[in-house]
Amino acid sequence: MSPLALPRGHRRCLCLPDGLPARLGYDAVGMPADIGRRVMTCLPRVGCVFADDQRWWWIVPSGSNIDVDWPPFTSYAVGARMSEPGGEHSGRSRLPGLIHHPQDESPYTPPIPLYFMTCHIAGIQPRWSPGDASGPPRAI
Repeated sequence: MSPLALPRGHRRCLCLPDGLPARLGYDAVGMPADIGRRVMTCLPRVGCVFADDQRWWWIVPSGSNIDVDWPPFTSYAVGARMSEPGGEHSGRSRLPGLIHHPQDESPYTPPIPLYFMTCHIAGIQPRWSPGDASGPPRAI
């Protein structure tokens, strides 16, 4: 899936809490809040999660969109860069707030369990390597 389509406007990044190194870089996967709540209860490990009243954003390692066809109701934000709608500055932050801080020193939710659980809850068949139904190459 392509990165989150950001309208013209001021780009801001979801900032990780101090003390959580993102050695692998980080992106964010957004989904509707109702699905986010269900996913949260099913994952064995959850990293940083940001939310507003409409969407939940899960911090994942950079590149977690490579060869993965995230469901159409999700958004993928490279570098966790968000944009204020229309570029308007109201004085209030329009970015989602941190709702979950991990218990360990990693900000990441493992992307593969996140992907599978999101697909499962939505009733969507997981797809690897978009456009290639043959699966991974076989060793000869």
